[in-house]
Amino acid sequence: MKAGICLLLLCEMCTELSTSLGKNGNQKKDKEESLLQNLETAEPFEEQVPLEFTLYNLTEKNMNFGFNLYRKIALKHDNNVFFSPLSMSFVMAVFMLAAKGETYKQIVQGTNLHLLQGKENFHQLPTLFKQLKDNITENEELVLQRGSLSFVQKNFRLKEPFLNLSKQYFDLEFLNVDFQNSTHAKNIINQNINKKTKGKIPKLFEEFDQHAKLVLVDYILFKGKWLHPFNTRFTELETFYIDKYRNVQVPMMFKSDMVASTLDKNLRCIVLKLPYRGSAHMLIAMPEKEGDYASLEDHITAELVESWLRNMKTRKMDIFFPKFKLDQKYQMHELLHALGIRNLFTKRADLSQLTDQRFVKVSKIIQRAVIEVDEKGTEAAAVSGSEITAYSMPPTIKVTQPFLFMIYEETFKTLLFMGRVVNPTEL
Repeated sequence: MKAGICLLLLCEMCTELSTSLGKNGNQKKDKEESLLQNLETAEPFEEQVPLEFTLYNLTEKNMNFGFNLYRKIALKHDNNVFFSPLSMSFVMAVFMLAAKGETYKQIVQGTNLHLLQGKENFHQLPTLFKQLKDNITENEELVLQRGSLSFVQKNFRLKEPFLNLSKQYFDLEFLNVDFQNSTHAKNIINQNINKKTKGKIPKLFEEFDQHAKLVLVDYILFKGKWLHPFNTRFTELETFYIDKYRNVQVPMMFKSDMVASTLDKNLRCIVLKLPYRGSAHMLIAMPEKEGDYASLEDHITAELVESWLRNMKTRKMDIFFPKFKLDQKYQMHELLHALGIRNLFTKRADLSQLTDQRFVKVSKIIQRAVIEVDEKGTEAAAVSGSEITAYSMPPTIKVTQPFLFMIYEETFKTLLFMGRVVNPTEL
């Protein structure tokens, strides 16, 4: 079971407008502090109650941002879905370092972090993101690697404070390329992505704009082994019902095990928890009624997931679960625009913390994610108040119809990946 994920961001100059480059000499530490203070001086959001700054508050907001993104994807796609909310959160956090004014405000609000607003401590966000990355990647039993690469046009100058802070908090690596030689630049970038994702994503894109000035790639590699693997001898072809008119034959895994589960009566879905070694698990939410996953998608929140986990009971069960592999690619800038992050992608973008050049915008954000689930485990490269009970669960669960799934790091309550399987025989 293999998977990978990465993000591509292109920053380009508006070709009809340009100004001279600003100086790029050695910047002093006080300029870095000034950049961080930008996080403190953004205009406050009205009628919002600030929350205490903790790692858990950050991951909760990141999770709800992920669910908001998921709903935007689901509106555009009727088939399988797979992406990494965590990777998107890190990318937008990098742009928080680069942006000012209304552009910055839209990023903060669109990523659901505005409830954490507080002039005295909002600059702690980069530190919290670094703590989150360090904590979830240091688990020896849970192989999770993330990092960022930035490919910069050789004559495009980035501000020294941004360079230093992005390296310090987000481990951003910078490489110079010549985008005017687009074929050579494309090959260099694809080769680096292929290497960093260990071959999971050998070719991210076919072409890009020759006016691009910066390409930012964020990658996450996940390899989880089931705490209690499925026995390959018991895997057999069975029918998976896509809807009332269509079905496919899929390799169905089986195991008899102690499984944590719950039943959400309001949303009429069964929720299973299949743990990996370490502190992560896969949550599987399957509607009781065939094809009735739209209501579940509309109502899922961090609070709902927490209530599922709190109310789970462990009992001996027979589990039938399909093997599947997904390879999905999304134009994330379209989805972020729908969440209110608009200026970043237009001539109104204020990225003055990134560069002294004016009229710089982000042309696109692309995420590609791959996952493969089998008997051994998973490799991946990225309604509050419901009535919940665990006492009427059947002794046998067959996941033979469309379902939602999440890969969730439990110690820090971090949503790593999320997806929907409508047809497990399609990528």
